[in-house]
Amino acid sequence: MEPKWLIWAKRLQSIAQAGLTYSKDKYDIERFLQVRDISVEILNEYTGISNEKIKDLFCNETGYQTPKVDIRGAVFKDDKILLVKESIDGLWSLPGGWAEVNLSVRENVIKELREEAGLNVIPKRLIAVLDRNKHNHPASPYGIYKIFVLCDLIDGAFEKNIETLESGFFYLEDLPPLSLGRVTREQIAMCFEARYNDNFTTIFD
Repeated sequence: MEPKWLIWAKRLQSIAQAGLTYSKDKYDIERFLQVRDISVEILNEYTGISNEKIKDLFCNETGYQTPKVDIRGAVFKDDKILLVKESIDGLWSLPGGWAEVNLSVRENVIKELREEAGLNVIPKRLIAVLDRNKHNHPASPYGIYKIFVLCDLIDGAFEKNIETLESGFFYLEDLPPLSLGRVTREQIAMCFEARYNDNFTTIFD
């Protein structure tokens, strides 16, 4: 569960961003800027991250604030699931990342698998749409929806790239250290269930 201070900071940021988007009165705009500054100060107080960096990460969006979308692809071979080793932390995750504008869910999954694992796949089934904050992930300043898609492997092989260091297929009982900000063991188990249970239905929060 997220700490209350993070919930408050995110809520204040959301209110401020909506106000800055729709307000026309200059005095209201000034007040919403102050509300946003308070949210930044809360994050600074509890994280030690500078106000400038927080503003870059936390206050750089315009328009009404909505959740970010993270898409992950689940690919199986010989009863093992594909994982990639992330360059940023040296830990393992399902291939995927932020959804790109002007690409569908299907197109995003195909792109991420090709870029991060060098594989060509066919998206087959929507496994789940999860609210990241309701699962066992480290706290995040963003609201995030995580989409998991089951894919069939066509062909391909890992190629050197800037996002991942290597790829491999793993049994559920023998997973490597996971990048928990991206995926949890429970979510990988969910993908196994979707792969082998013909009666599996899409999960959503």
